Amino acid sequence: MSTRRISSVCHVGGVAIGGDNPIRIQSMATVDTNDTEGCVAQAKRIIDAGGELVRFTTQGTREAKNMANISARLKEDGYMQPLVADVHFNANVADVAATVCEKVRINPGNYVDPARTFKHLEYTDEEYAAELKRLDERLVTFINICKEHHTAVRIGVNHGSLSDRIMSRYGDTPAGIVESCMEFLRIFKREQFADVVISIKASNTVVMVQSVRLLVKQMDAEDMHYPLHLGVTEAGEGEDGRIKSAVGIGALLTEGIGDTIRVSLSEAPEAEIPVARKLVELIPECTALRQKAEASIKDDTITLDIYATDLDTLMLKASMAVGALLIDRKATKLELRPIGLVKAVSQSVITSLADAILQAARIKFTKTEYISCPGCGRTLYNLQETIAKVKAATSHLVGLKIGIMGCIVNGPGEMADADYGYVGAGRGKISLYRGKECVEKNIPEADAVERLQQLILADLANKPHHQ
Repeated sequence: MSTRRISSVCHVGGVAIGGDNPIRIQSMATVDTNDTEGCVAQAKRIIDAGGELVRFTTQGTREAKNMANISARLKEDGYMQPLVADVHFNANVADVAATVCEKVRINPGNYVDPARTFKHLEYTDEEYAAELKRLDERLVTFINICKEHHTAVRIGVNHGSLSDRIMSRYGDTPAGIVESCMEFLRIFKREQFADVVISIKASNTVVMVQSVRLLVKQMDAEDMHYPLHLGVTEAGEGEDGRIKSAVGIGALLTEGIGDTIRVSLSEAPEAEIPVARKLVELIPECTALRQKAEASIKDDTITLDIYATDLDTLMLKASMAVGALLIDRKATKLELRPIGLVKAVSQSVITSLADAILQAARIKFTKTEYISCPGCGRTLYNLQETIAKVKAATSHLVGLKIGIMGCIVNGPGEMADADYGYVGAGRGKISLYRGKECVEKNIPEADAVERLQQLILADLANKPHHQ
């Protein structure tokens, strides 16, 4: 049985993360942060479901300042859980948020580095050092504000938003992802600021798990022990979103890694909480199951005898138990043998579940892959309705990967693994991508799904001519 990684403790308001504290569960609001009533109502639903921290997007100073009103309203009604401001592209907003929130998330990929262009930039060692000095000076100002106001920080690296500077030197690799984080951590350590949580997220479970493991190794080498927040970003919705999250998050939880988690689903945020809670509850059982699964490997196949009374529990347990084994390619085939199901399930359903787990681990693709964000206050269209429309138009395209992103923050980058992307560009406007390349800009939303379908069909029709 694995034991939990020992970390330092980060204090976020009245909630302690790390050390021997329970694994904390959190989610993120999806309403406009200027909508105080809507934010308060959604935060209450998240907290009532069991969420211990609630994050809000703060894309500007106005949104950051309104966090004070949201916080006051919640506390008036007896909701004392800490609130987290999520900041991208504007370090000044992080400074403001640090004066009113218990925690601020900053993204190393866009804290001071400019917006991504996906172009390779050449830096001399002196130029690179100068960029790091500029980062250092700006970050120290933020750290001092956080110290003054007893505000915690999450350093949140996203695979989809690495800076051009990092990408040009390290590439789109776990090493680059980790270095993006370590640049910031070294400054926090030097400044003796301890209330830090780290997250490294990706929509690709293999990249996410490999990067977190590498980060833990690098932190140990530099005598750092900060707590870790786990999540598979843009996991999707429904069964696929739950399986992908359980494979990635579960792989690390069964190795003793993780102090707080979020299951990012393209659904109402309160729907994420029961799934996250179940993953935490299943850690001891799935750690033991993983050992049995590894012992069962023969002819490149994991054969897993697994007890579950219902299909939802079977789905999460199986995904957690075999996630690390599949990600590490200990085997590339999976046979599930359920025991104890109260309601009879056909063999085809069990086979489909095994195939879905293999797809979540990036081994075998048997259906269209959707990389869809969970939504936030930046989302520029009705996410759930749009996902349904895109799926209706493309679900027959087995093996194709389609990204559905509410805004530009992680859109093109997180879709690096996708063949096509549908990204919110403005209110009522959508941009379409082929890989990282934007091929159609600012399409009216009413026409966008059909235009996406036309783009894909035209490419498929032309494909033989390029072979």
